[in-house]
Amino acid sequence: MQSLLREFGGRKPRPTAVCLDSRTLQSTPESGARAGYDGAKRRKGSKVHIAVDTLGHLMALIVTPADQGDRSQVDALAQQIQQVTGDTVTLAYVDRGYTGEAAATAAQTHGIQLEVVKHPMAERGFVLLPRRWVVERSFAWAARFRRLARDYERLDSTLKGFHYLAFAAIMLSRIFSLLNPTS
Repeated sequence: MQSLLREFGGRKPRPTAVCLDSRTLQSTPESGARAGYDGAKRRKGSKVHIAVDTLGHLMALIVTPADQGDRSQVDALAQQIQQVTGDTVTLAYVDRGYTGEAAATAAQTHGIQLEVVKHPMAERGFVLLPRRWVVERSFAWAARFRRLARDYERLDSTLKGFHYLAFAAIMLSRIFSLLNPTS
């Protein structure tokens, strides 16, 4: 389904670049046992680390307690990405949370180069960062599903499943709109 959408968009069926990021979901009493505290967001909960292609389609997903850093998840994400795509991805756009030698080395072991997209210091307020907006838009799409607004699940595998289900619904909707432009 994903390769079909990519071909409709004028792209190759398998991506060569992805965007990585994470978001913290606030915990509820059901998820409290595995929740961690994210000091940057000042929130207790779970962190969802995702990789999306340059069109915003979900490629890989990891759920951890919120106190787990982004850098420590690069190896697992890169492995999932290459497994899903058949080793076609060579570049990953990331934010400053993925800087450092350990993250770059972990990605490089799977044949992926990390490119950190930095916020221009001279600009104030909202700035649209190249390629980084794609993953933020994907988070916004997922947030429209009520079950993904907070971490309501006891098991992290259930939270992952709901994310995959939400992105499948998004892709089906896009395919339907491409095949039936009048509806």
